[in-house]
Amino acid sequence: MDTNSTSSEIVLNVENLSVYYGDFLAVKDVTMSIPRNKVTAFIGPSGCGKSTFIRCLNRMNDLIPTAKVEGKVIFENEDIYDDDVDATEIRSRIGMVFQKPNPFPKSIYQNIAFGLKVNGFAGDMDQAVEKSLKQAALWEEVKDRLDDSAFALSGGQQQRLCIARALAVEPEVLLMDEPASALDPIATLAIEDLVRDLKETYSIVIVTHNMQQAARVSDETAFFMVGENRSGYLVEYDDTQKIFTNPDNEKTEEYITGRFS
Repeated sequence: MDTNSTSSEIVLNVENLSVYYGDFLAVKDVTMSIPRNKVTAFIGPSGCGKSTFIRCLNRMNDLIPTAKVEGKVIFENEDIYDDDVDATEIRSRIGMVFQKPNPFPKSIYQNIAFGLKVNGFAGDMDQAVEKSLKQAALWEEVKDRLDDSAFALSGGQQQRLCIARALAVEPEVLLMDEPASALDPIATLAIEDLVRDLKETYSIVIVTHNMQQAARVSDETAFFMVGENRSGYLVEYDDTQKIFTNPDNEKTEEYITGRFS
């Protein structure tokens, strides 16, 4: 990928980022620029550091006591790891959706409203809840049952509720760590359609084990591998079509074509 893109086209600039868990180097020296209003996919074998790396992009790894991050993540001209940056504020501007749906043990309505209240929202709550559920393509399915428990929803609906919850606080970036891996094929397609629609408004980064999914939904793809001492590293990062049809690195081609060992 062209790293000389103008700053208006780039939402996150990652510079020489490494992650340690105690003495273990989990991710080694990653540098990449993540484009604005595009879908960027991270692919690679299990244990290559994809999930660890995506959690660095909104400081989720701060919540792990043994984790230590070196390098920079530049967002809106500021390193999110600077001492004077509020990690909670970063997480509202760079939202995250996890592998398994994790709704709050509250009503569908309160799953959206709760995060807004915590963030000091003072506008029309009903309107904000409706807007978020519409953005997550869930409104029509739940508009007559907003007081029902979130746990009464199907797995796919719960995941879209979690996406709506993340969107409610109006982030600029949405990180998605294997958002469809626990879902059935129909629910997975609904999430993929949603991701394609959301990039009009948000910049999206998605970790996936499913290469076909990466090929279907992403504009850019980063391929990670496990290197020496089990450290994950970035092998190649480029336009998705190029990664899947004409990669520069032999390791990428082996992984894409299933000859990877």
